[in-house]
Amino acid sequence: MEDFSAIRMTPNTSFQPFPAHPSMSIDRLFPALLECFGIILCGYASGRAKIITETQAKGLGSFVSKFALPALLFKNMVLLDFDNVVWSFLWGILIAKVTVFVIVCALTLLVASPETRLSKAGLFSIFATQSNDFALGYPIVEALYKNTYPEYLQYIYLVAPISLMILNPIGFAFCEVQKWRQSQDQRQNKMQIVVVVVLRVLKNPIVLMVVVGLVFHFLLSQRVPAFMEEFVDGLANSFGGTALFYLGLSMVGQLRKLTRSTAVALILLITAKLLVMPQICRDMVEVLDKGTTNTSSLNHSSLSNYAFLYGVFPTAPSVAIYAAQYNMELEVVTSGMVISTFLSAPIMYFSAWLLTIPWMDPKLLASELQSIGFKISIVSLVAVVWTISIMLLRKKYRRLPHMFTSHLLLAQFLVCVSMILWNFVSAQDSFALQVLTFTFLYGSLYSTYVWTGLIALSLALTKKDDELKVQPVVFVILGWGIPALIVATLLITGEKMPDNSDSAFFYGTSQIISTVVVLACSILLSGASLMALSRGTQESSYQAWEQEEDPRTHSWLENQAATESPATDRSDLRGEGGSRREAEGEDKQVARHVLLSVLLTVCQLAVLSSCLWWLFDHIPGRLYLELQVFCLMANYGQGLISFGLFGLDKHLIILPFKKRLASLWHGRKQEAEPQSAVSEEIRLTCMQFTQCHKDLCVQDIVKRRRCGARAAVGSFLGSEMADWLVRKGLARDPDEAVLYGTQLMQGGVLKGVAHKLGFQDDGLLYCFCERGRLER
Repeated sequence: MEDFSAIRMTPNTSFQPFPAHPSMSIDRLFPALLECFGIILCGYASGRAKIITETQAKGLGSFVSKFALPALLFKNMVLLDFDNVVWSFLWGILIAKVTVFVIVCALTLLVASPETRLSKAGLFSIFATQSNDFALGYPIVEALYKNTYPEYLQYIYLVAPISLMILNPIGFAFCEVQKWRQSQDQRQNKMQIVVVVVLRVLKNPIVLMVVVGLVFHFLLSQRVPAFMEEFVDGLANSFGGTALFYLGLSMVGQLRKLTRSTAVALILLITAKLLVMPQICRDMVEVLDKGTTNTSSLNHSSLSNYAFLYGVFPTAPSVAIYAAQYNMELEVVTSGMVISTFLSAPIMYFSAWLLTIPWMDPKLLASELQSIGFKISIVSLVAVVWTISIMLLRKKYRRLPHMFTSHLLLAQFLVCVSMILWNFVSAQDSFALQVLTFTFLYGSLYSTYVWTGLIALSLALTKKDDELKVQPVVFVILGWGIPALIVATLLITGEKMPDNSDSAFFYGTSQIISTVVVLACSILLSGASLMALSRGTQESSYQAWEQEEDPRTHSWLENQAATESPATDRSDLRGEGGSRREAEGEDKQVARHVLLSVLLTVCQLAVLSSCLWWLFDHIPGRLYLELQVFCLMANYGQGLISFGLFGLDKHLIILPFKKRLASLWHGRKQEAEPQSAVSEEIRLTCMQFTQCHKDLCVQDIVKRRRCGARAAVGSFLGSEMADWLVRKGLARDPDEAVLYGTQLMQGGVLKGVAHKLGFQDDGLLYCFCERGRLER
C-alpha cells in the first residue's frame, strides 16, 4: 500500500511490504479517545446545565494551570532520560513550529488592519503552534506507543518548552507592543517592554517548573526526593481528569460567539493547525532523521509518523486566556479551540488506523480510492444541481460575482459527471473513450481551480466601486481557456501510463506537474486577491459583509418588515437608497464568496500537498493515503461547499420556512392560557433596577443600531447587558447576569427587539420598554 503510486508509475520497481509488527498499538487508542472526550463532554454538560458556574470553572482552571500541571512538569523533567532521546525529532518539531509561527505571523501582518495588526499576529501565531500536549496529547501517545516505543512518551515534555519558552514570548511581545501603541501613556520604552515580556514568562508557573525540574534533574540524579515524592505525585496525578473536565467547561458558549465575519480567520487558523502543522512536522523529522546512523528504518518511519500525529494535537485552552487578557480576537480563538479539539479526534484515529493496517494490494487500493471518488461525486452532483437551480430561479447568474460563480458551478457539475463516467469507462478497453472522458474530467477539474482564483480576483477588483474594470468575457476565456490549453498540451506531449484505471495518474508525472502548476497559480492568485480585499478602509470594504452577515440584527428587521404593509415594505426596500444597499448586501453576497474562495483554496492546498508529497518522496507512506482520501473529497466534493453557501437561499427557502414555522408556533401560543402575575421577588428586582441603575445603564450601553435603511434607537445586545451587570456588581458572573436579565424581562422592564426569546448573553437585540422603537 505504501508504494501504490510508485508501482503504477514505475512498474519495474521492487516493492517491499511492511513489517508484520506495527510501530504502534491501535487497540488502546479508541478507549483512550473515549476516555478523553467522554470527560470533556462531562465538563461541557456540567457547564451547560449550570451545575458549575463560570466563576467556579475559573477556580478549577487556576488549580490546573498553577498547581497540577507545574507539578506534573517538575516530576517528569526530573525523571527524563536523555540517553534515549533522538534529538533530530526535537529539532524537527522546533523547526516546524517556528516555520508555522513565522508563516501565520507574516500573513497576519500583511492582512490585518494597522490598529490590531500586532496583537492578532501574536495571538494567531500562538494559536497555530501551541498544542494541548498534556491534557489531551499525552493520553493519546501513551495509548499508541506505550507497548512499542515507551521512550516516545517523554518527548511530550521535551517539545512543550518550544512553545512555552521560545515562541509564546515572541507572541506576547507583539501583543505588548500593540498595547503600548494604543495606550495614551507611551512613556514606556522598548527595554521596559522587553522586561515586561520576560517577567511575564518567568512568572508563569509552568515555565518556572520546567526550569526548576531541569536543574533538579542534574542535581538529584534523575530522582525526586523521597520527602516530597508523595506530595508531587498527588498534584501530578490530579492533572489528567481535572484538565480534561476543565477543557469541557471552557467550551461552554464559545461557538455562540462565532460570526461569519470571523469565519475566514478561523478557517485559516484551523487549516494551519490541523493541516499545515502536521505536514511540516513530518517533513522536518523525515529530513533531519534520514541521515541519523543510530536510527533503524522502522524507527525512522515511526518517528516521522509520530511527528505527524503530534502536529494534529489541537490548540491548548490557555490560548483563550491570552486572548482574554489582551481583549483581542476572543471569538476566533475560543471557537477555534473548540472546533480544532473535536476535529482532531477523527484525524488522529484515522491516521493511527492507517499506520497499523497490514499491506494491501496496490490495484485493490486504487480500486477502493476510485470507489470513494465515485460515491462522493454522486452526492456532490445532487448538491450542485440543486445550487444551480437556485441560481437560475433567483436569476443571480446575471449579476457579479454570481456570474462567475455560475461558471464554477458548471465546472463542478462537469467534474462530477465525468468522474461518474470514468468509473465505468476505466473498466473498458476503449482508449478513445478513456481519453475523451479524461479530457472532460481534468479540463473541468482544472477549471474549478482557475475559477476559484478568478472569483477572488473579481472581488478584489470590485472592492471600491462595485464595477469590474475588465470585461467579464475575459474572465470566461481565462476560466475555460487555460484549463483546455493545459489539458490539450498534456494529451499531445504526455505519455499514457500502462495502468490507466486511476485518472489521477493517467498521464503519469507530466499530469502531476501540470496539476501542481495550475494549483500553485490559483492559490497565489486567490491569496493575493483576498489579501488585497482585506486591506484598505475596513468600513467601505466590508460594509456589505457586515450587513449580510449579522443574522441576529437582520432577524428583527425582517420580522418588523413583515408586519408592515406590503406597499410600505416595497417602497422602503426597493427605493433608490435601499436598492443599492440590497444589491451590495444581499445580491453581491461578498462574505459568502470570500468564504467560498477561502474554503476552496484550503482544499487546493491539500491537493497541492499530495502532489508535492508524491513527487519528492519515492515511497509516500501510509499517511499519504489519508491525504489522498481528503484530496478525493476536495476535488469531487466541491459541490457540497457551494451548496452550503448558496444552496439554501434565504428569500426562496429559509424565510418562507421560518414564517410558516413562526405562524404555526404563534398560533399554538395564542391558544395557551395567559401567564400569571410576576412574583414579589421579580417585582422588587425590577423596581430596584428602575430606580437605582436604569439611567446609568442607558447611558453606558444603549446605542443606535443601523442596518440598511432602518435603525433601532434605544437598543443594546444581550452580551452588553450581561457584561454591564457583572461590572456593576449586580451579578457575580454571566450566569447570574442571565438570571437577572430574565427577571427584568418577566417584570416588563426589558423586551426583545422583534423576537420572543428570553434574555440571552449573546448578540440578540433588546431594549427598555419605553425607549425601544424603529425609526426611518
